Amino acid sequence: MNTVMVTGADRGVGAALCGIFLEHGWTVIAGQYMPDWKQLAGMQEDYPEQLNTVKLDVGSTESVKKAFEKTTQMTEKIDLLINCAGIISNADTAETISKMFQVNTLGTLRMVETFQPLLEKGQKKIASISSEAGSISLSHRKDHFGYCMSKAALNMTVKLLYNELKPKGYRFYLYHPGWVKSYMLGEKSTTGDYEPEETALAAFEQFTAENEDALILKDVQGHYWSF
Repeated sequence: MNTVMVTGADRGVGAALCGIFLEHGWTVIAGQYMPDWKQLAGMQEDYPEQLNTVKLDVGSTESVKKAFEKTTQMTEKIDLLINCAGIISNADTAETISKMFQVNTLGTLRMVETFQPLLEKGQKKIASISSEAGSISLSHRKDHFGYCMSKAALNMTVKLLYNELKPKGYRFYLYHPGWVKSYMLGEKSTTGDYEPEETALAAFEQFTAENEDALILKDVQGHYWSF
């Protein structure tokens, strides 16, 4: 059975991804940052044999290492790692920007470095949720400096990992989910173009397909973006 690990799995796109992979028969390791949020618990009741949760804060090296140790007790391999955890802030201060980099950028690097022993035994697929906000050449925003900076740095992080790991058989997916009615500011947004389930379905189709022999930022509609 194929195994996927999803970070930021508590709600929004992360939870929707867990649900879709479960429906398609995958074993899911869900990185849980908010144990009081009950969406994963509901999935656990429906898929008791397929869904496993592990406490995970990708912004903490210690948390990622503990999650790895627990995950090794659940599975011998990970076929696909989806780096979905992300945060945003309306305040652009040194402190908030630092936190966004720890999660949005370094979180992906921590996960790949730490979980590589399990990835080596699987299909060696790594997917990361990025954004048009991280495109330098197409940048048009005048706010959310920290979020845009962290996503641009994420794109470079993924590109460098691609350069290093592609010769070893790894495949990479970089995904722009569109404007999602997400929970990133705490409560579910009432504005946006896509529900989490809609963009998660498009992501599932891309992540389970054979990708191009290049690193490409592709959006929810299948369009390519410069980064």
